[in-house]
Amino acid sequence: METSISTPSAPAALGPYSQAMASKGLVFCSGQLPLDPTTGSMIAGDVADQTRQVIANLGAVLAAAGSSLARVLRTTVYLVDLGDLASMNAAYAGAFGSHRPARMTVQVSALPRDARVAVDCIAGRG
Repeated sequence: METSISTPSAPAALGPYSQAMASKGLVFCSGQLPLDPTTGSMIAGDVADQTRQVIANLGAVLAAAGSSLARVLRTTVYLVDLGDLASMNAAYAGAFGSHRPARMTVQVSALPRDARVAVDCIAGRG
């Protein structure tokens, strides 16, 4: 059985999709942007600040699904500029601590609302 996950603790979806879907012990989180969940506005700051906000948003969605960042199995990181990789990596490592999910990082030509970074993930649940 599939379950749609939604929480006001993370930014609302910008389109016709769920913040996450859960099925058979897994949570599939939609890509998160560095938006303030209360205002829906882009946070101020550099790519490291944006990465921390994105991962905090993922954490809120995962918590609503009965999971956590410690249960993340795989992430995909979308960067507008791979020149930001070192800054993103530092913030990412700080957010995940010793947990090291599998990851793919790609450069994209643009992200919604002129974000510099977005991240989606798959995590265990239950």
